[in-house]
Amino acid sequence: MGWWRIGADSLAGGRFLLSPLAEAIAALKVLHAAAGSHPGERAWLAERLPAYRERLAAEPLDALLVRAALGRTWNADFLTPTPQGDGERTFEDEVEAVRAVEPADAVEQLAVSLGRPVPEPLRSARDLPERMAGVLTWVWRETVLPEWPRRRRALEADVVARTARLGRGGWAAALDELCPGKTRWLGDGRLQVSTRAYPPRAVDGGRLLFVPVTANTGWVSWEGTERFAVVYPCAGVLADTAGPLVPEALGALLGRSRAEVLVRLESPHSTSQLVALTGQGLGSVGRHLRVLLDAGLVRRGRAGRSVLYERTEAGSTLVRAPGGG
Repeated sequence: MGWWRIGADSLAGGRFLLSPLAEAIAALKVLHAAAGSHPGERAWLAERLPAYRERLAAEPLDALLVRAALGRTWNADFLTPTPQGDGERTFEDEVEAVRAVEPADAVEQLAVSLGRPVPEPLRSARDLPERMAGVLTWVWRETVLPEWPRRRRALEADVVARTARLGRGGWAAALDELCPGKTRWLGDGRLQVSTRAYPPRAVDGGRLLFVPVTANTGWVSWEGTERFAVVYPCAGVLADTAGPLVPEALGALLGRSRAEVLVRLESPHSTSQLVALTGQGLGSVGRHLRVLLDAGLVRRGRAGRSVLYERTEAGSTLVRAPGGG
């Protein structure tokens, strides 16, 4: 397995970060695989895949480039630059890191992702970074940007929930299930980042970044010894465009709108996130939360400046009760 040994200072300074470029790369991976992992993603894929295939059919060299850059077990490094870590940047800012790669370096990185010599015509092309930036820009503008506000709300909700978990249980609790089946906190300052047998890497003194994406995919990247990033699939996003299933009996007991709020609070959310996720008004969500608080079904806490709500054990028992869940 591949793992990183993380120094105490790097771990203490670790932070969660949103990256529009990472979201576009994740979308490219889904389009390339032509397989969605949940209903929301499959609906998005059915709508966007024909245009993506048409785009690559019009530029055969771009199609070869995408297949080579995604590789079999490793992404070409210039496809997945490490985020800067100085606050959220725009997609246009981030994609410049792809364009800035030297063409000769891109060919070398493609050889790594392919695991063999780069074939013609890719080997002799002099504009591979520019071409890759063009593909990613198309994916961003045509397939991600139209629904970026919804995706962003889901990403923000994941970051808030993991930050709250970090406050309650420390980094081990926050990272242990970052990417189930791939990442795992091993103890003794070690974070498993892959199930493949990659050489260990020391993260000591560099910036440690955790970047959620809405697709069921992930990867790692680093910039020398200065920045290291783990891109991971965020929890509970886009899986069902209608939202979580509200058990009929629970809806009858609490009212469907109030029951939906309770069901969504399996992980911590703020009032504004609940408004965005449920489509209910701020006043309605606030009233539901007050009733649920008074009934002991949810509790309230803080993570930084955010006030978060999550289910108590009593609330979870009610959701899971026969006839209620």
